[in-house]
Amino acid sequence: MKAHQQLKKPFGTAHMVDITHVRYLSWEDAFDVEFEDGLSFLEPHATIRKANHISAKAKPVEVVLDEDTRGGFEVSYDTGEVAEVSWAFIRELPPKRNGRK
Repeated sequence: MKAHQQLKKPFGTAHMVDITHVRYLSWEDAFDVEFEDGLSFLEPHATIRKANHISAKAKPVEVVLDEDTRGGFEVSYDTGEVAEVSWAFIRELPPKRNGRK
């Protein structure tokens, strides 16, 4: 039996909830993002790497939560590259195309 459950809210319907903690899990190659309301998402490193055009050989060195707004975080890599990840990237999905233009 295949269970399909959409955990992220549809685009535009999520309410702002502060990020409380972010960490990189090397054994999962993903970022664990925890929110104030108790939700936690495991965001694959590949999606963050692709969205920020980070090279494949770059290794994460530091993950820094934006302390002022708690609306995102930055990932610094050993190559000097930096990925910026916003709250909406983790918590919402982009709108789906319905086939019409």
